[in-house]
Amino acid sequence: MLYYLFDYLNQHYSIPGSGLFQYISFRSALAFGFSLLVSTIYGRKIIDKLRRLQIGESVRDLGLEGQKEKAGTPTMGGIIIILATIIPVLLFAKLDNIYIIILLVTTIWMGMIGFLDDYIKVFKKDKEGLKGIFKIIGQVTLGAFVGLMLYFNPDVTVKEKVPNPTRIEITSQQVPSANFSEAHKSTKTTIPFVKNNEFDYATLINWLGDGMQDYVWLVFVLIVIFIITAVSNGANLTDGIDGLAAGSSAIIVLALAVFAWVSGNIIFANYLNVMYIPNSGEMTIFISAFVGGLVGFLWYNAFPAQVFMGDTGSLTIGGIIAVLAIAVRKELLIPILAGIFLAENLSVVMQVSYFKYTRKKTGVGKRIFLMSPLHHHFQKKGYHESKIVTRFWIIGILLAVISILTLKVR
Repeated sequence: MLYYLFDYLNQHYSIPGSGLFQYISFRSALAFGFSLLVSTIYGRKIIDKLRRLQIGESVRDLGLEGQKEKAGTPTMGGIIIILATIIPVLLFAKLDNIYIIILLVTTIWMGMIGFLDDYIKVFKKDKEGLKGIFKIIGQVTLGAFVGLMLYFNPDVTVKEKVPNPTRIEITSQQVPSANFSEAHKSTKTTIPFVKNNEFDYATLINWLGDGMQDYVWLVFVLIVIFIITAVSNGANLTDGIDGLAAGSSAIIVLALAVFAWVSGNIIFANYLNVMYIPNSGEMTIFISAFVGGLVGFLWYNAFPAQVFMGDTGSLTIGGIIAVLAIAVRKELLIPILAGIFLAENLSVVMQVSYFKYTRKKTGVGKRIFLMSPLHHHFQKKGYHESKIVTRFWIIGILLAVISILTLKVR
């Protein structure tokens, strides 16, 4: 909202300083700072309110060190992250931007699903929470919405780099728009570490015959649904020890901020020889607010945690990360960038599958890990959870750096 106010003041009254709101970098900095203040100052009040309402974590005895002490810790703290993200975005972002609209819908929708799950666990005393089928329906519905919006909305376009034999040297005053095609709809995405690093989803069905290109939207929507479901569940599984999900997510989102920034800036896109995505730079403001919310929440969630995010936070975080990656056309980087989430997911799948397989074959179920998800395996091995979290963060930073390097290494 403030963007439109200062834009009006700048155009009609030329008030000094009002023009700063035209710059994404300035608004991103404001969004981060404001979000950090909301999550730290009002986060304390929310935690106290949760404690007064006795919205505490019910901990199952898994035989883990320090587990019993966590019982009663306020949960549903994901509300802090959601509020600290939405408020600055409403203040500093362009609210008519299609990417901002999609991200706001994602935040609210996934927050509602997570909130229902936590509400049932806490107030209905049902440890299973919201039934899995309803979670899946919610994730699929969001995936369908995001996929259809990104495919059919006329504001979602790309400009691709084209050969320019008469290319002139670009000065700081020139915009290299001549090096890009006209804005158009596209189902292309980016494949990491490949020279011609673009892949068109249309090729998945074009081989079926002429006219099949008209149905590529079905393939695209199904892929979006799968990615959103997988990443949100991965984030949910990662939220098992103090600070792990919030810290890992902040690292992932910061890397996505780099992709959003360069993809939405025609000069950087030209220099790095990447696809230019008009209007996508505005997502940097949302990302800045989101990171501020995560860092502020981490202030209270670091060991020993004073609050847990619950599914209200973890499902929302996963959904946002998935949508951001899809929007900047870096969804095929998710196995690298969100490698922590992937490892947590795979550890559960491998553990359950191997246990069922060995029980069927031998009558006795065997395990690959001492416990899954993966972070519990290291707890069982005797590592303190602070050390596990720190090392996972280090691995996350390494994966983020590798992901950013794919802008040039191909």
